[in-house]
Amino acid sequence: MLSGLSLLLALGAAAAAQRTIQWTFVQNGTSGVIPVELITLSPTLMLMYDRADGNPLLLPDGTRAWAALWDLTTNTNTPLDTITDTFCAGGAFISNGTLVSVAGQPLENPAQPPADGRMGIRLFGPCTSATGVGPGCTVFEDPAQIHLAVTRWYPTGLRIPDGSLMIIGGSNFNTFYNTGPLAENSIEFFPSRPGEEGTVRPSQFLLDAEPVNMFPRSFVLPSGHVFVIANNITMIYDIATNTETRLPPIPNGVRVANPFDGTAQLLPLSAPLYEPTVLVCGGSATDDSRPTSNITTQDPATDQCSRITLTAAGVKAGWTVERMPETRILTESVMLPTGDVLLINGAHTGYSGYPSVSDSNLTLSNAANPALRPILYRTALPAGQRITQNGLPSSTIPRMYHSSASLMANGAIMVAGSNPNPAVFAPGGPAKFPTEFRVEYLTPDFISNNAPRPIIRSAPTQIGFNEKVTLKVSVPPSLLSGQIQVSLMDLGYVTHAQHSNSRLVFLEHTLNPLTGTLEITTPPNNNVYPPGPAWIFVVADGIHSEGVHVMVGDGGNPPRAAQGVAVKFNSL
Repeated sequence: MLSGLSLLLALGAAAAAQRTIQWTFVQNGTSGVIPVELITLSPTLMLMYDRADGNPLLLPDGTRAWAALWDLTTNTNTPLDTITDTFCAGGAFISNGTLVSVAGQPLENPAQPPADGRMGIRLFGPCTSATGVGPGCTVFEDPAQIHLAVTRWYPTGLRIPDGSLMIIGGSNFNTFYNTGPLAENSIEFFPSRPGEEGTVRPSQFLLDAEPVNMFPRSFVLPSGHVFVIANNITMIYDIATNTETRLPPIPNGVRVANPFDGTAQLLPLSAPLYEPTVLVCGGSATDDSRPTSNITTQDPATDQCSRITLTAAGVKAGWTVERMPETRILTESVMLPTGDVLLINGAHTGYSGYPSVSDSNLTLSNAANPALRPILYRTALPAGQRITQNGLPSSTIPRMYHSSASLMANGAIMVAGSNPNPAVFAPGGPAKFPTEFRVEYLTPDFISNNAPRPIIRSAPTQIGFNEKVTLKVSVPPSLLSGQIQVSLMDLGYVTHAQHSNSRLVFLEHTLNPLTGTLEITTPPNNNVYPPGPAWIFVVADGIHSEGVHVMVGDGGNPPRAAQGVAVKFNSL
């Protein structure tokens, strides 16, 4: 009989020996706007937010669109009208299923729409129509009545356990380094918390993270606390007491958050203790005291991935460091239903932002040397075996600043955007990296080859907390010998190398392949999965089903009272 250690090593070796999935890039369609923000809405629809600077997609009145619905069945777009400028906004779904977009670009031309976006709040109701027509398929705004407490640009929006939106940081105006009066080093909520209407909570952490603190990377932990990363410092934030507790910095001086954009993910949560581990990849180790006149597009990004487990023991052990085969800045991290993380897009050198570093006028970009081949981070394997590019192809399209990538309901990844320029530039013009409207899909072979995969045949549209729920499924016999997983996922609000609210909870389950029934146990409470929309995927031997859209929780307006039951957890 194998000892415990020998068994773990054997299981790790077996997992590493599994078939390498072969991925393929397929180009299909043009987006019409740059998906600076990309959100999966339904099995057939994606939402894209941009700015109205020369986009070819027009609204019915002939003005240029800066938002659109992308139809995955036809690879075509439908323009959306908005009042305030959505450029470089943040956001999240809230507990009633509404997608909330917050903040945006300052007013540039008072004579033309859109209006100043910095206090904007945009509401997009649940929309499942493949044509993008019908109730809920439009953006609702009432700037006079519904707005932020202060002006923000480049903030993070995070759904918290009561189902409302926590809005973190940002800037007041266009800047590379976010400092002084330009920085909005505060937190507010939508809807406002009782007694805090029209006010904000100042954050010493965000002040200390200057000048690299826009789009701070943030995650809700199973304790209900929030973990935040900006620059190279980290903290735990207690919403109830408005308390900031510092944790170890990212090793080796690596900095993340805009404009030194690395990417971060909360790795999958599993019963019984739901121990949270955070992965941070890419960014830059450049000294942030160097002025923009002393940094260049050729400064190398970092090849570092770091992870830390946010328990008392994990924090005492500190960060562990792994190395990617390439340096990465501006990279997206896409959580897959298997729990693995795909790193895609970006560059090997330089920084985020519009031309502002010393040699950027040569290319109209702050970054150079595009990263064309994705990287896979295999979460469950031992250190030293997790990072690979096997099976992953190279794209021919540079995806630089303002590119995006999101998991879709069918399990493939939509890849789009790129515009590091202050305006739309066609190929062949002065920009080395022109404005990119071409859409690609990065597709695993079991989808492109129509190979047997699990199928969720029926599932409820709404699930509560701490419930037993039965799904009807089909799992191909050839996959039954492998590990079965059930993944409850938030696919995130994708913008600027962060997938805000990205989340995966592996659900406890019992599969009866003879009857085709799968009994799942839903998350125990609203800290493990904040109430709101989700997707359920079934994974068998590394091959996953298409996702089924569900509402988690009672679907009511935020703030919601605590739901589910308290369980023992091991999270800070």
